[in-house]
Amino acid sequence: MFPTYFQLGFEHITDLNGYDHMLFLLALCAAYQYFEWKKILVLVTAFTVGHSITLALAVLNIIPVNAAWIEFLIPITIAATAAKNLIAKQQKTATATYFMVLGFGLIHGMGFSNYLRSLLGDELLMPLFAFNIGIELGQLLVVGLIFMVQYALIKTISVKQAHWNTVFSIVSGGISLLLAAQRIPF
Repeated sequence: MFPTYFQLGFEHITDLNGYDHMLFLLALCAAYQYFEWKKILVLVTAFTVGHSITLALAVLNIIPVNAAWIEFLIPITIAATAAKNLIAKQQKTATATYFMVLGFGLIHGMGFSNYLRSLLGDELLMPLFAFNIGIELGQLLVVGLIFMVQYALIKTISVKQAHWNTVFSIVSGGISLLLAAQRIPF
């Protein structure tokens, strides 16, 4: 059972068809440099904590989930992250960024709950745990790949961090706004 739900969580993040999570991670990483990986690790874990909380609450039918609104709000969280990258000074917003990412994890966690609820049987704790471990490791893989690309660009063609942040924040923010426009729930 653990491997099945672990794989499901891992694939939930790494599936190219569900690229909104990868887009969120790209927006999140854009404001950081590869050597700041510890800061990103904390933020990614905050996202997973938020994701885990609402996923569990939604799967247990403790909180209601309006799938249309959640699917609309997910790209809004990506656009907000990208906008923060372009506006805020990173050093002055570390705590605010942590709580923002935690809150965005709460929104993203509800996005997969209906499907996961349909898969679960009587036992919930182990599948949810395995799923969330898979999510965390999938996110770390994606972050690692983002930072490898960043490192290669900085070292080979001397891309400046400010340009990296601007370009990838605009790209991730723009794509997410297009997704949000396609998902307006009314």
